[in-house]
Amino acid sequence: MIANAKNSKGKILLVDDDPGLLRLLSIRLRAEGYDVEAVESAELALAVLHRFRPDLVITDLRMDKMDGIGLLKELQGRSPGLRVVIITAHGTIPDAVVATQGGAFGFLTKPIDKDELMGTIERALKVSSSHEVDDDWAADIITRNQGVLEVLAQAKMVAATDARVLITGESGTGKELMAKAIHRASPRRQKAFVAINCSAMAENLLESELFGHEKGAFTGATRSHKGLFQSAEGGTLLLDEIGDMPMRLQVKLLRVLQEHQVRPVGSTEAIRVDVRVISATHRDLVEMMREGRFREDLYYRLNVVNIRIPILDKRREDIPLLVSHFLQEIAKESGQERKVYAPEAVELLVTAEWPGNIRQLYNVVRQNVALSRSPVISGELVKNSLGEHAGKLASFSEARDEFTRNYLSQILQITTGNVSQAARLAKRNRTDFYKLLARHDLNPDAFKSR
Repeated sequence: MIANAKNSKGKILLVDDDPGLLRLLSIRLRAEGYDVEAVESAELALAVLHRFRPDLVITDLRMDKMDGIGLLKELQGRSPGLRVVIITAHGTIPDAVVATQGGAFGFLTKPIDKDELMGTIERALKVSSSHEVDDDWAADIITRNQGVLEVLAQAKMVAATDARVLITGESGTGKELMAKAIHRASPRRQKAFVAINCSAMAENLLESELFGHEKGAFTGATRSHKGLFQSAEGGTLLLDEIGDMPMRLQVKLLRVLQEHQVRPVGSTEAIRVDVRVISATHRDLVEMMREGRFREDLYYRLNVVNIRIPILDKRREDIPLLVSHFLQEIAKESGQERKVYAPEAVELLVTAEWPGNIRQLYNVVRQNVALSRSPVISGELVKNSLGEHAGKLASFSEARDEFTRNYLSQILQITTGNVSQAARLAKRNRTDFYKLLARHDLNPDAFKSR
């Protein structure tokens, strides 16, 4: 769930190393109703990107260290689909060509004409996904975790484009939900969203499901079958668990992505298709490429933009939100009164280990609801359902001690066990540093090169 308040006409990030022009543009754009963040370098722009989440970036071309073209390339990697307008006092044709070929939305020359500036901004925001997407596009993704919110911001940006997306993350993290959210935020949202699990069926059946087949193409093909690429025409096709696709079908999929055509099994004619492909996997495709089990050319076709979803253990603040949501959904589904967890039961859920991620959490909640005879689910019931996964979150003291020991180990490795040098780096006197080492059972001799 995302709070998406619209208090302005749009959010604009201004980047210019001229403080006077930066101030003038800020005043002008704020007067027009835009929310403006103004910074004096490309590095500062990248630093505020995910905090401010602009709908549009307006940047100077000539800047020290990283120039406007360099910033444009960085933005394309971090926030695909984000519109960028480049301004410069050096309005030469080569500059304009480089900027537009690099993906800039517009190119303006100093001194900036107000009407031209406002017209460019309006056109950029008109095609921006931020101004076309329904507020509930990601309603199925329950979170307040900053990492997930940043992933969603990236997903919203890339949704406005037709770029292929590879969603990675462990099993049960919600990769299909993310794919659906991208589809709902895209210009294709009125068309079909179709998903297939590439590991769930035999190779021949998967080929037929994806590409279709003609009547008589094989034993049992008593009629022609339209494949999922055709079923998803104009919409989005999710290839879930793409890492499990057989090598022969990888070759055929690559050809479809290159030619935008499918040839059903048993057919001699190709059918043109217009489908956005999103793929997902929990596997390490880079390692699979090294081992020759996944085609490198297909990987780069699919992985135009990579979105990685954090594991549940890295977003524990979401557990109470998810549990509340699941309880509500289960009650609605069963038509029974909504149950609640006792405080100690919630604590157990928040501190448990979740190797199966959100899917495992959902199964535990469903099991608890089914087995609880009381409207209040007890801690004992939760403990029984968690079994060996009933872990514990480290206390503040434990976490601090672990951090300190890791820090001391690292600094001893850097100085190869030289305590005097390590103490200076840590800005502690030598006596105190020795006491710290003793407290954390660290022997400097173990770090000395032999």
